[in-house]
Amino acid sequence: MKIIYWSSTVIVSVFLLLSSYSYIFSKSTIDGIKELGFPDFFRIELAVLKFIAAILLIIPMVPLQLKEWTYAGVGLFLLTALVAHIKHKDSIFIMVLLVVLMGVLMVSNIYMNKYSR
Repeated sequence: MKIIYWSSTVIVSVFLLLSSYSYIFSKSTIDGIKELGFPDFFRIELAVLKFIAAILLIIPMVPLQLKEWTYAGVGLFLLTALVAHIKHKDSIFIMVLLVVLMGVLMVSNIYMNKYSR
Protein backbone atom coordinates (compact mmCIF):
# COMPACT_ATOMS: atom_id res chain seq x y z
CA MET A 1 0.00 0.00 0.00
CA LYS A 2 2.91 2.39 0.55
CA ILE A 3 3.58 2.10 -3.16
CA ILE A 4 0.30 3.95 -3.80
CA TYR A 5 1.40 6.78 -1.51
CA TRP A 6 4.87 7.08 -2.99
CA SER A 7 3.68 6.73 -6.59
CA SER A 8 1.03 9.42 -6.22
CA THR A 9 3.40 11.71 -4.31
CA VAL A 10 6.16 11.34 -6.91
CA ILE A 11 3.67 12.07 -9.73
CA VAL A 12 2.53 15.28 -8.03
CA SER A 13 6.09 16.33 -7.18
CA VAL A 14 7.37 15.71 -10.71
CA PHE A 15 4.47 17.76 -12.08
CA LEU A 16 5.32 20.59 -9.67
CA LEU A 17 8.99 20.51 -10.65
CA LEU A 18 8.17 20.54 -14.37
CA SER A 19 5.66 23.32 -13.85
CA SER A 20 8.20 25.31 -11.85
CA TYR A 21 10.76 24.85 -14.61
CA SER A 22 8.28 25.99 -17.28
CA TYR A 23 7.38 29.10 -15.27
CA ILE A 24 11.00 30.18 -15.47
CA PHE A 25 12.18 28.92 -18.87
CA SER A 26 9.18 28.29 -21.16
CA LYS A 27 8.40 31.19 -23.47
CA SER A 28 4.79 30.05 -24.00
CA THR A 29 4.16 29.78 -20.24
CA ILE A 30 5.74 33.19 -19.61
CA ASP A 31 3.61 34.73 -22.39
CA GLY A 32 0.47 33.00 -21.10
CA ILE A 33 0.97 34.39 -17.61
CA LYS A 34 1.53 37.88 -19.04
CA GLU A 35 -1.65 37.57 -21.15
CA LEU A 36 -3.60 36.86 -17.97
CA GLY A 37 -2.33 40.17 -16.60
CA PHE A 38 -0.03 38.89 -13.87
CA PRO A 39 3.24 40.73 -13.18
CA ASP A 40 6.53 38.99 -13.86
CA PHE A 41 7.47 38.71 -10.17
CA PHE A 42 4.30 36.65 -9.60
CA ARG A 43 5.52 34.07 -12.12
CA ILE A 44 8.86 33.77 -10.28
CA GLU A 45 7.14 33.51 -6.89
CA LEU A 46 4.91 30.70 -8.16
CA ALA A 47 7.89 28.86 -9.62
CA VAL A 48 9.75 29.04 -6.30
CA LEU A 49 6.68 27.99 -4.29
CA LYS A 50 6.03 25.03 -6.59
CA PHE A 51 9.66 23.94 -6.27
CA ILE A 52 9.50 24.16 -2.47
CA ALA A 53 6.19 22.27 -2.40
CA ALA A 54 7.63 19.45 -4.53
CA ILE A 55 10.56 19.07 -2.14
CA LEU A 56 8.38 19.18 0.99
CA LEU A 57 6.07 16.47 -0.35
CA ILE A 58 8.97 14.11 -1.12
CA ILE A 59 11.01 14.46 2.09
CA PRO A 60 9.73 11.88 4.60
CA MET A 61 10.93 13.73 7.73
CA VAL A 62 8.82 16.84 7.12
CA PRO A 63 6.36 17.36 10.02
CA LEU A 64 2.81 16.22 9.27
CA GLN A 65 1.27 19.67 9.79
CA LEU A 66 3.67 21.24 7.29
CA LYS A 67 2.87 18.49 4.78
CA GLU A 68 -0.87 19.14 5.25
CA TRP A 69 -0.37 22.84 4.49
CA THR A 70 1.72 21.85 1.49
CA TYR A 71 -1.11 19.66 0.19
CA ALA A 72 -3.54 22.56 0.67
CA GLY A 73 -1.21 24.91 -1.21
CA VAL A 74 -0.75 22.48 -4.08
CA GLY A 75 -4.52 22.01 -4.25
CA LEU A 76 -4.88 25.77 -4.57
CA PHE A 77 -2.17 25.83 -7.27
CA LEU A 78 -4.12 23.24 -9.25
CA LEU A 79 -7.46 24.96 -8.76
CA THR A 80 -6.16 28.36 -9.81
CA ALA A 81 -4.37 26.77 -12.77
CA LEU A 82 -7.68 25.22 -13.85
CA VAL A 83 -9.41 28.60 -13.69
CA ALA A 84 -6.54 30.28 -15.57
CA HIS A 85 -6.58 27.65 -18.32
CA ILE A 86 -10.35 27.98 -18.67
CA LYS A 87 -10.04 31.76 -18.95
CA HIS A 88 -7.18 31.40 -21.43
CA LYS A 89 -9.37 29.00 -23.47
CA ASP A 90 -6.71 26.31 -23.53
CA SER A 91 -7.16 22.71 -24.64
CA ILE A 92 -9.64 20.51 -22.78
CA PHE A 93 -6.75 18.04 -22.39
CA ILE A 94 -4.98 20.45 -20.02
CA MET A 95 -8.11 20.86 -17.92
CA VAL A 96 -8.66 17.10 -17.70
CA LEU A 97 -5.01 16.67 -16.75
CA LEU A 98 -5.42 19.19 -13.91
CA VAL A 99 -8.54 17.42 -12.61
CA VAL A 100 -6.68 14.08 -12.72
CA LEU A 101 -3.76 15.66 -10.85
CA MET A 102 -6.18 16.91 -8.20
CA GLY A 103 -7.35 13.31 -7.79
CA VAL A 104 -3.77 12.05 -7.55
CA LEU A 105 -3.06 14.76 -4.95
CA MET A 106 -6.05 13.59 -2.91
CA VAL A 107 -4.89 9.96 -3.09
CA SER A 108 -1.43 11.00 -1.92
CA ASN A 109 -2.90 12.95 0.99
CA ILE A 110 -5.26 10.16 2.02
CA TYR A 111 -2.46 7.56 2.02
CA MET A 112 -0.09 9.91 3.84
CA ASN A 113 -2.66 10.23 6.61
CA LYS A 114 -3.16 6.45 6.69
CA TYR A 115 0.55 5.84 7.25
CA SER A 116 1.16 8.67 9.67
CA ARG A 117 -1.13 7.15 12.31
